[in-house]
Amino acid sequence: MKIISWNVNSVRARIENIKNYIKDSAPDLLLLQEIKTQNENFPIDEFKSLGYISYVFGQKSYNGVAIISKLELDKIDNSFIKDDLKQSRIITAELKFKNKKIEIINIYVPNGNPVDTEKYEYKKEWLKKFILNVKKKIQKNSNILIAGDFNIIPEEIDVHDFKRYENDALGRLEIRKKYRELINLGFKDVYRFKNKTKQEYTFWDYFAGSWQRNYGMRIDHFLLSNNLIENIKSININKKPRSKEKPSDHTPIELEII
Repeated sequence: MKIISWNVNSVRARIENIKNYIKDSAPDLLLLQEIKTQNENFPIDEFKSLGYISYVFGQKSYNGVAIISKLELDKIDNSFIKDDLKQSRIITAELKFKNKKIEIINIYVPNGNPVDTEKYEYKKEWLKKFILNVKKKIQKNSNILIAGDFNIIPEEIDVHDFKRYENDALGRLEIRKKYRELINLGFKDVYRFKNKTKQEYTFWDYFAGSWQRNYGMRIDHFLLSNNLIENIKSININKKPRSKEKPSDHTPIELEII
């Protein structure tokens, strides 16, 4: 089964790129972040024509998450945490896989910049609530997959110039500690688990020739609960969509489980 996570930076602006990508890669599940549209304007019919069901938690102009699936999913929920700002940042669903019920958690974590503003405080509070609820969830169901745009650089190897980001909301030590706290509940960062020393990125800014110079960062992640690790077949960062015309500033990360 192929499960893909991709911050598309506006589903409607990237729809042709997304459709072409689906035709090329044929995911079973496509977890989208930053769809930037309300539910009623989401291109459900375009995905339906390709054989996919859309589960959407949208928001006008900002944020928004969706799961595009070949399979019918159960227990779709948009209320995993109580978001103080009522932003659309999490959608969860239950996937039946072999004899297991896997909780799929698709997230778009707040950016948090600038760090001396309420945006950073919101990110810290959001992560605190999220970790607490994951802790409760994993006691009930130990088969969990968390994927999405975490807006966290886990380690120095995960960004082209760490010095530049060590006081940024994506690279600050207390934020990276939150990521570690989440993993310590019983997860593996699948990409780093399979690639101990490889330096690859999932995001390149639109500015200053970042893509051309490979000035990127790895902020899109798959976390898989420990008892699902044996099901991993492969994990891959697919850079091709970032090189297309009118691309998202993120590129898909692809997990295959067996």
